[in-house]
Amino acid sequence: MPYLRLLMIGDVVGRPGRELLLHLLKPLREEFQADFVVVNAENAAGGIGITPALATEMLEAGVDVLTLGNHAWGKRDIYPMLDAETRLLRPANYPPLAPGRGWGVYPTKKVPVGILVLQGRTFMEPVDDPFRTADNLLTLLRSQTSIILVDFHAEATSEKQALGWYLDGKVGAVIGTHTHVQTADERILPKGSAYLTDVGMTGPIDSIIGMDCNVVLERFRTLLPVRMEVAEGPAQLSGVLVELDTETGRAHRIHRIQRPEYIHQRGDS
Repeated sequence: MPYLRLLMIGDVVGRPGRELLLHLLKPLREEFQADFVVVNAENAAGGIGITPALATEMLEAGVDVLTLGNHAWGKRDIYPMLDAETRLLRPANYPPLAPGRGWGVYPTKKVPVGILVLQGRTFMEPVDDPFRTADNLLTLLRSQTSIILVDFHAEATSEKQALGWYLDGKVGAVIGTHTHVQTADERILPKGSAYLTDVGMTGPIDSIIGMDCNVVLERFRTLLPVRMEVAEGPAQLSGVLVELDTETGRAHRIHRIQRPEYIHQRGDS
């Protein structure tokens, strides 16, 4: 039975995240024999947004599709590229007049791959209903391919789980992004959809979701507005591999990834 291996890499944050992604992309693709690679890159430029130069760099390095979220609009110079580049996707449930598109179907050597990006509404700015948007677009996507991955960019774990259960059996995988902390609840739901609440972050380890700890602590302790800065130091890549049946589109396997793998232990003293 032929399977398509889809590798998704979590929110790339700033220069540390970009450098690690570019360093590990080819080895990971070879190790997991990935047929298609999706990268969430909405924090690639200084922690907020993405620029045309950075998007081009990642696509030319071998990323098949770049997805964005609520920070898609962080750099205005990306707006023309959102309209022109079909491999750069923002959430589909933004108003129709917003730049860009929220879904696409892409060729592989096996079968086409459909990618749909949705944004949650709980604890986030108002957007259209992601459940209704999924209903409206999945008929179109399923007419072109059996392989569909949903990047659900949302804050609330309950909303992510709700969409996972709602789309179970309708898509191959629902993978959460946005919170930058990889969750350990990967599973295949009863009707065959792979699910993970959050794929995690590709960015500096010694940080608070990728940002400098001192700056974030100042904000929490004073409630004063501060300028966020991407942290320095070693980075970690977070991702997930999903194997999908090319005929049915159902998930066969889901596997969480973190590179490098860090083991934290307390000293003897």
